[in-house]
Amino acid sequence: MFRIPPYHYLHVLDQTTNVTRLETGPQTFVKKDNEMVLSKTEKMVVVPPRHFCVISNPAMTDENKQVLLDNLGQVRLHHAEDEVRLQQVPFPLYPGEEIKVKITLLTVVPALSALRLKVTRDFTDEDNQQRRAGDEMLFEGPGTYIPRKEIEVIGQHKAIIIKPNTAVKLRATRETTDKNGVNRVAGEEWMVKKNGSYLPGVYEEVVVTCTAYFLTDKTAVHVAATQTFTDEKGRQRKSGEEYLITVDDMEAFIPGVYENVIETKGITTLTNRQYCIVVNPVGANGKPQLGAKKLVKGEKSFFLQPGELLENGVQDIFILGENEGIVLKALEAHKDTFANPPVDRKPGDNWMLTGPLEYIPPVEVIVLSTRKAFPLHQNEGIYVRNTNTGKVRAVVGKTYMLQEDEELWEKQLPLIVKTLLSSESHTAADKHYAKEWKNPNKENVQDDTVGDTWDGTKVVTFQVPHNAAVQLYDYKSKMSRVVFGPDLVMLGPDEQFTQLSLSAGNPKKPNMWKAIALWLSPIFTSDVITVETSDHARLQLDLQYNRHFEIEDLTNQVEASKLFCVGDFVGDLCKAMASRIRGAVSSITFDDFHKNSAKIIEVAVFGMNPETRKVRERIKFPANNFVVTSVDIKSVEPVDQRTRDSLLKSVTLAIEITTQSQEAAARREAERHEQESQGKLERQRIEDEATSEKARKKLLALQAESAAIESTGQAKAEAFSRAEAARIEAEAAVQEAKLKAQAHKIETEAELKRMNAAREADIKFALEQNNLEVEKAEKMAKIETDKFNKMVTVLGTKTIQAMASGPQDHQVKMLQSLGLSSTLITDGRTPINLLNTAGGLLGNVGTQP
Repeated sequence: MFRIPPYHYLHVLDQTTNVTRLETGPQTFVKKDNEMVLSKTEKMVVVPPRHFCVISNPAMTDENKQVLLDNLGQVRLHHAEDEVRLQQVPFPLYPGEEIKVKITLLTVVPALSALRLKVTRDFTDEDNQQRRAGDEMLFEGPGTYIPRKEIEVIGQHKAIIIKPNTAVKLRATRETTDKNGVNRVAGEEWMVKKNGSYLPGVYEEVVVTCTAYFLTDKTAVHVAATQTFTDEKGRQRKSGEEYLITVDDMEAFIPGVYENVIETKGITTLTNRQYCIVVNPVGANGKPQLGAKKLVKGEKSFFLQPGELLENGVQDIFILGENEGIVLKALEAHKDTFANPPVDRKPGDNWMLTGPLEYIPPVEVIVLSTRKAFPLHQNEGIYVRNTNTGKVRAVVGKTYMLQEDEELWEKQLPLIVKTLLSSESHTAADKHYAKEWKNPNKENVQDDTVGDTWDGTKVVTFQVPHNAAVQLYDYKSKMSRVVFGPDLVMLGPDEQFTQLSLSAGNPKKPNMWKAIALWLSPIFTSDVITVETSDHARLQLDLQYNRHFEIEDLTNQVEASKLFCVGDFVGDLCKAMASRIRGAVSSITFDDFHKNSAKIIEVAVFGMNPETRKVRERIKFPANNFVVTSVDIKSVEPVDQRTRDSLLKSVTLAIEITTQSQEAAARREAERHEQESQGKLERQRIEDEATSEKARKKLLALQAESAAIESTGQAKAEAFSRAEAARIEAEAAVQEAKLKAQAHKIETEAELKRMNAAREADIKFALEQNNLEVEKAEKMAKIETDKFNKMVTVLGTKTIQAMASGPQDHQVKMLQSLGLSSTLITDGRTPINLLNTAGGLLGNVGTQP
């Protein structure tokens, strides 16, 4: 026995018929022997509001929603089918039914969103529209989606918010009709620019969200058409056409489906001092004129159209000063209207304009170069070459501007000459103090940077030092000239310096010194040579020759040119002198040479005068007028070690002998000085003792006198100090009394002044207070008087009179109305004097006659 509560059920199998039936509560079910309960008591399915569930293998029902049974009493099922059940009364599951989808909340689609649905089987919807399997649709919100067994949810879409100055590009995935009712084919693209929300259709996909290009008077958009179409302005655009969208067309540009933005262009602005040349300008037909050029002058602002280019960008006009020029070349035949009168120019013509002027070259002309005049001092110049004839000349000492057929010519000099001209050291030959002398007219230039800083277009100048000479050779005229200093040398286009390559060092080595100037004044040349005596003693001599060049007539170029006839005169001098000295020394012994080396070398160098039998004072080389006046032996050192040792021993022995003799003489002189000093010292001692006794006697007398004076002075000083102390104390007491009296007087006067000031302040305060009260009383009285006067004025005299006589007039009128001529009214408590009343009433009777 099974107790089935309300809204519960169980399944019972009849084992005889093998049919399963449903038993629902409330009831008490008694199971028979041939029956079997398949499941425990289960609660019916309760679908709450806004929920659903899916039942698999649902039971068949008729028009009245009654369950259909077969002939055996078994419930008939829709096998392999599903049924969506919404809110309804609780229901049981018949045998064979299963819950495929548990109770689920219905999907609520909010606004601006939709569910993407796909049809899984053919059916006809509520609008009697045939749906085919594979079709897709959108369920747009707001709304609650009711599931169907023929439809499955494959996604959710949200609307796109199209903001101002934005647009959405859409593409159709298959043939469809958009929301504006326009038929679209698969792959077609279109733009949606309407602001607000947009929910793409089921067969629409978002390609891209476009943002507008904001156009101003200084920016534009370069656009190209991808295919032929008609734009928003109604203009037809060909495929591949490029055009410009400016602010005159629209303020914000959103590229269409068939428009491709190439770039954003800025405006080209020309001032009144600028110009530009536009290549491939757009003609009147809107097409670029390929190969053409257009000159645009400022002031002007414009946009470059598609296909247009600026040649060399925005250029400044040529403003030529008085010493400036410009070289022009004609590219095309044209008439030059800038010239006065106009000139016909042919292609290839060159001409030059000089300032002051302003010039803008037309498109038929190119500017080859600008020229500026060279201000040249009388010691400056430039090399100028004529491009037509090739002739080179030097322009010196004036302001010069190159013509159109002229150019600067760079003079080629050997690197060593450039180095000498650019170096700081002295350029004269064999100048031994060259490192200490700095050339003030040359810059601080290193040898490795000479090629970078050298300007070969300037005339090469060289300041010939005092007492020096420079030789210049003209290769064109085959002539040479020698310039003596101090002077300034300026090289012509075909002139070169004569270089000197001299020997230097000790001993001399060839080609060690390079120079372009020859020093003429006396100077020393040193050399180290090795000689050998007759007894085979090898000696190294350090010699120094005093030499100079001797020329009498500086204007005689033949004599002057002899100075440069000998290339290495230093090397030749040293070789000749060394040969003579070696020959002379080889014939004498070492001892003789050591004793008379100076005399032997002088005779070898200068020779003997056969007439006077004396040594000559100088020797002259007539080939280049080279003169040697003296020779100095700086040192003589043996080369052989044995000779050096023997020489050292002899010198050491001589030094020792000399030293010993000097020591003995010094010792005798010291003994003599010592005896004299002892006698003087003894005599001085005796004199000092006598002087000391005299001084001691004088000291004792002074000590006695000082003691007497000291005792007397002490007593006198004590008495004087006591008297002075008493006087000071008395004066201090008197001064103290005076100060106290003065202080008391000051205090009294200060208190009196304070009391007077206080009383004066009180009196002044009382007076001011009384004045204020009087002034207040006066002002109040005046206010009351003014008030009364204004009241009287306002009321008037008649009104006041009526107010004053009002009660009496009232009483009179009352008496008159009662017919009484007089009356008296009293309260009975106030006494009234009636003694004279009658007299008043009856008149003065007693006075009548």
